[in-house]
Amino acid sequence: MTAITDEYMQQMLTKTKEYHIVLLKPGPRAVDHPDLKKLLWEHARRNFSLRADGVLSIVCPITAETGLSGIGIFNTSIEETKNIMDGDPGVQAAIFVYDIHPCRSFPGDSLP
Repeated sequence: MTAITDEYMQQMLTKTKEYHIVLLKPGPRAVDHPDLKKLLWEHARRNFSLRADGVLSIVCPITAETGLSGIGIFNTSIEETKNIMDGDPGVQAAIFVYDIHPCRSFPGDSLP
């Protein structure tokens, strides 16, 4: 494991930025909505667009039955994140509900 000094940690902590994590959960219509497949497709299309625009930095659909449907990390204010999520077709159709959690991370971090 790489050794990390206190000085390095202090320097790195000054470079963090605020982000917002969205925890997406199944909503009351997650199973029985008549247009479920169409709405999920449009939800995914919107995520691709938000990624392309640099707004949704990381998107992770959950692939197991854990009580979560997905996690997203937004590069936006809490108000903008709420507006984005309120406009999501899956949220509007009650297929999803969400929680927003402020966090800090390092700009430029990415998945391997």
